[in-house]
Amino acid sequence: MVDFQSRDTRRGLDEDEEDEPDEEAESEVDDGAEPDSDGATEPGEETVPDASEGDPDPEPADAAAGTVPEADGSDAEGAPHGRDDDSGGHDPGGTGDHDRDDGGHDANDHGHGDHAHADHHHHDVDTLGVAVVTVSSSRTLSDDPAGDTITETMEAADDEVVTRELIPDDYDRIEGTLSNLVGREDVDIVVTTGGTGVTPDDVTIEAAKRLFDKELPGFGELFRLLSYDEIGTKVVATRATAGIVDGVPVFCLPGSENAALLGAETIISEEAAHIAGLANRDE
Repeated sequence: MVDFQSRDTRRGLDEDEEDEPDEEAESEVDDGAEPDSDGATEPGEETVPDASEGDPDPEPADAAAGTVPEADGSDAEGAPHGRDDDSGGHDPGGTGDHDRDDGGHDANDHGHGDHAHADHHHHDVDTLGVAVVTVSSSRTLSDDPAGDTITETMEAADDEVVTRELIPDDYDRIEGTLSNLVGREDVDIVVTTGGTGVTPDDVTIEAAKRLFDKELPGFGELFRLLSYDEIGTKVVATRATAGIVDGVPVFCLPGSENAALLGAETIISEEAAHIAGLANRDE
């Protein structure tokens, strides 16, 4: 049935049925909720007492973040300012409370860290017998800065340079020299300098690789990584490498003095004794 009740009559009924004010809302307003500009309080908004209403100790603004600065430079929970929460309380530099061995393990773990490190290196050669070979068709032993640098660096590491040779850029000569040196009882490692570039007569790498029983690609990779800081993208033309020939590590460096110093001082003098020991380890 159609409701023909007049609009005015309906309006009167609506006004009579208007809900009473929400007692809970009034209670929230009475509890100190501060209305916004139009008199309404935003839903879920925290009420902040006005200091002018007599609060004897207004809470600092930082309290909303949960930390109140203390006079001694700590937050309210006792953590010093500037501490990285993601670090778990450890030194971000990794050098704080725990000493670690080369394997990344806690050296103090059960008191066996030093023993494990020593056991890892017990095959190392105490004093290396080093053969230095300069590959060049233009230099002499009296004018060989790269060879001089390698010799001085290895002797400074308490190793002994047992022989030093200078040979031309000739494939057969290089291969024959390396074969003879690795067969000597007093030679533990061989370090060559020169012939690692891309010119037609740079054949040191080809001659050496023909003899390799195992290649050590990490040597060349690390050498080029370190060289990048000095010569930038020119490292792409550097083919430095290393490998094992009849149990003897052979390291092939470029012919420049700076390259010889970088390779001998930063890598070879640090790792050659360990590599030579492993290459001759009894099964």
